[in-house]
Amino acid sequence: MAFGKFTSLTYRSSQEDVHEILTVDGDHPLSQPFDWFIMTLIAVNMITVAVVTVDPIFNAYRDFFVYFELVSVAIFTAEYLGRLWACVATDKFVSPVTGRIRHGTQPLLIIDLLAIIPFYLGAFFIDLRFLRVLRLYRFFRLFKLARYSDAMRGFGNVLREKREDLTLALSATAILLIISSSAMYFAERTAQPEVFSSIPAALWWGIVTLTTVGYGDVYPVTLVGRVLGAVIALLGVGLVALPASILASGFIQEDERTNGVCPHCGDYVDELEEPHEPFPPRENWWVRVGIDRSTSQRSFQNTNPPVIPERMVTPR
Repeated sequence: MAFGKFTSLTYRSSQEDVHEILTVDGDHPLSQPFDWFIMTLIAVNMITVAVVTVDPIFNAYRDFFVYFELVSVAIFTAEYLGRLWACVATDKFVSPVTGRIRHGTQPLLIIDLLAIIPFYLGAFFIDLRFLRVLRLYRFFRLFKLARYSDAMRGFGNVLREKREDLTLALSATAILLIISSSAMYFAERTAQPEVFSSIPAALWWGIVTLTTVGYGDVYPVTLVGRVLGAVIALLGVGLVALPASILASGFIQEDERTNGVCPHCGDYVDELEEPHEPFPPRENWWVRVGIDRSTSQRSFQNTNPPVIPERMVTPR
């Protein structure tokens, strides 16, 4: 009985240790060295994926690349299984079965699986063309760095926060692309039937025009087509740049949030004695800050009034 209890505690302690080691910036002494080891291994993997496409180098060091791939897959597989095994050490995934299933469906765990699954799939297929396609999926190992990079995590946060705005902007861009391509097809199909043979064929012109690339391989020759092209190009300058401005505002907000800047007043949070709400509406700002309108003097009822930023006191 005592031995079984001791074994259970040891098992639980081992899970907690493994979880701390695999957690980015964990409290375990081995956590940070493990993070650097995995990041270095991912970087070397990306280099080898590019180098093996050079036939002379690959033929000369074929055995090295093969063994390096085996070792890398073994380490990444152990890491993936370790994360699934130790995730029950947290309260969020405490259930041995459903907790591991929910943890395995997390985006970063899916990336970990995609980073190793091509190797195991390749073991069951001998079609060389299929194996070449699977090699491309090894680039998923690069996305494993998202777990260790604050910048990549911040980029993901911005995409989540601005997904509705980005969806609206991209939808508007798609609508403009279809309308412009359709209009150019009807304007140019008679003069250039081989170039603007259909609306899908005209989409190529619409894409290079709206993105202001302008390769010059397809262009209108009629007066109506040129007028349409000029208007569409001007619209594309502003509309296609809209997603970039949305992302820029998202990055500014994310930087303020991570650096502890109050989104309402712009001051650093640690410099404010108490958090506050946004500027009160104009009709009740006198009441909110406790000012007697007849005397224009502050008349706080309590002896320890809250510290209110100056910009909240001054009416706009």
